Amino acid sequence: MKIYPINQAGWVEHAQHICSPNFDARPDSEVSLIVIHNISLPPNQYGGNGIVELFTNQLDPNEHPYYAEIHTHCVSAHFLIRRDGSLIQFVSCLDRAWHAGVSSWQGRERCNDFSVGIELEGSDFEVFEEVQYQTLHDLIARLYQAYPIQGVAGHSDIAPGRKTDPGPYFDWQRIQIKEAF
Repeated sequence: MKIYPINQAGWVEHAQHICSPNFDARPDSEVSLIVIHNISLPPNQYGGNGIVELFTNQLDPNEHPYYAEIHTHCVSAHFLIRRDGSLIQFVSCLDRAWHAGVSSWQGRERCNDFSVGIELEGSDFEVFEEVQYQTLHDLIARLYQAYPIQGVAGHSDIAPGRKTDPGPYFDWQRIQIKEAF
């Protein structure tokens, strides 16, 4: 899937848009960081609606035992890249999605204030799909074109000891950072 440019409202026009209520206005901070995560709901299962339901506050706590633990969490990300490479956008890049939690990058606290969160449908226990890397690469290129991005980090990098994603199977060598764009 080729990602089209990000419009002035902070949306990738050809992504599927599913609006999350879990965002707010950014403080006076420019987007300067991309944070990569992984997620699967139920854990280690792919293709269902659990992620979308979590990010839209519609997760049924009776559908899976894990959902009973997390259904009240108000979280989101800007983007989700499915196993088939398809792209969903939940929050405008101009707004603050709630993906990083307690976090710090290069001495700056509260990474949600200045980052864009990208979730890859996956887990810490399995490799990601080639098509996911292709979509991720193109999305990162567009983000570098649209915003003064200074770096790309994993959730584990900005919340060490608390988070492990994108996990040991994420191939950082596959991500060509700014110089390639």
